[in-house]
Amino acid sequence: MSDTASESRSNATEYTVSEISGALKRTVEDAFGNVRVRGEISGYRGPHSSGHAYFALKDDRARLDAVVWKTTMSRLKFRPEEGMEVIATGRLTTYPGKSNYQIVIDNLEPAGAGALMALLEERKRRLQAEGLFDAGRKRRLPFMPGVIGVVTSPTGSVIRDIIHRIKDRFPLHVLVWPVRVQGETAGAEVTAAVNGFNALARDGAIPHPDVLIVARGGGSLEDLWGFNDEALARAVAASRIPVISAVGHETDWTLIDFAADMRAPTPTGAAEIAVPVRADLEATLASLAARLRACASRNLERKRQAVRAAARALPSPDQLLALPRRRFDEATSRLGRALTVSIERKRARLERQRLTPAALSRRINEARTLTGRDLARAQAAFFAIARERRARFKRTAARLSPAPIVRRQKAQGDALTGLTRRQDHAIARRLDRLRASLTQADRLLSTLSHKAVLARGFALVKDAEGAVIKLAADVVPGAALSLEFADGSADAVATGGGARPKASAKPAKPREPGNQGSLF
Repeated sequence: MSDTASESRSNATEYTVSEISGALKRTVEDAFGNVRVRGEISGYRGPHSSGHAYFALKDDRARLDAVVWKTTMSRLKFRPEEGMEVIATGRLTTYPGKSNYQIVIDNLEPAGAGALMALLEERKRRLQAEGLFDAGRKRRLPFMPGVIGVVTSPTGSVIRDIIHRIKDRFPLHVLVWPVRVQGETAGAEVTAAVNGFNALARDGAIPHPDVLIVARGGGSLEDLWGFNDEALARAVAASRIPVISAVGHETDWTLIDFAADMRAPTPTGAAEIAVPVRADLEATLASLAARLRACASRNLERKRQAVRAAARALPSPDQLLALPRRRFDEATSRLGRALTVSIERKRARLERQRLTPAALSRRINEARTLTGRDLARAQAAFFAIARERRARFKRTAARLSPAPIVRRQKAQGDALTGLTRRQDHAIARRLDRLRASLTQADRLLSTLSHKAVLARGFALVKDAEGAVIKLAADVVPGAALSLEFADGSADAVATGGGARPKASAKPAKPREPGNQGSLF
């Protein structure tokens, strides 16, 4: 029985782990060289730092690991997301490093428009609940912008249609931010373009746009999927520059159509919304100018007629000046006679009042009497004022007695004495704290000093230059040494030296044949 078992074991073929893994890898790849797998994305966290993406496809009963290489990720028409149902085309292979199998995806497409529409509706409801689509936050477009920023592909017909329409209607400065309008990076590039236009300085070398147009031609839901990016919708909603969305045809809709300030049915319609028609403006301006001239002419004519009518109702200058002129003539004739009569009256009065010495003496006495009376009144008033000021001064002197000043001086002296006592006490406490800190630092210095270690029987070894020797390998035979003890130093000569240990070389682990290494 034992011999039979030994013989059977010796006849069995022996394989290495690498051989078994390689055989399984070839078998799986030959049998499943090109497969299409339908499942739900699970564990997706975006591309790795290397650019590759790792996740799993699952259904209600099984799970299959998946990998998308960097080159394939750049060709995908939409960005994979967690929970999205997709159809993956690729080949099955094994990963010997972990003894599992996986699918290497060459193409990835949604499982159907229904899945994308469900995802789009869910995003729309979430952003609408946050208020990004509210009509109250949308800005009005400028009536006559100076600069228009266009975010679209520089090679398509869209930009040519927009520029042609703007040139026909109202030529102005157009800035084009070139982006991809389809593919995996479309949403991120358009988001960067909207944020970049908003970041331009108004007085910088590149003019700041007054309105933005985000445009793309028509296409399928998958082709327009980049404009349903959540980050792009948030960037459009947060833009300080009014945004016109012109993505697809009139029947197509994306998330930025709801987040933008205005939606145009086509890119050409966006250009028509952004600028007015110059010819219409010129015609309107000419019509308004003609109306203004006619209005001014009619107003001037009405004022002229009113002035003429008012002039007919007013009297003539001769009629206005007739009465004043007559009064002036009468006053002139009476003035001569009045002067003659006045002179005669003055002469008669002077003859009656001739100046004699007695009259002068009488007037001088009257003046002296009046002066004496006024002087007596002034002296009485002066003495009354002096008595009142003296009484007021005495009352003020009585209020300004030295007792309150002495009391205030004593109170301030007591306060100064208290402050001096507190200052002395504070200085004493400060000195005690500093003295205690100094004592503690001295005790710590004594504890950490090497002299305490030397006092326990150890010695400090130094070379001829005074440098401390820490390793025996640093001692050279015949070198002069200095040994420091707790109570002094002694010279010595090294009779031998230490040897440095050699680093052991770790043998490299041989690579197993067929092992492709870790993808992480």
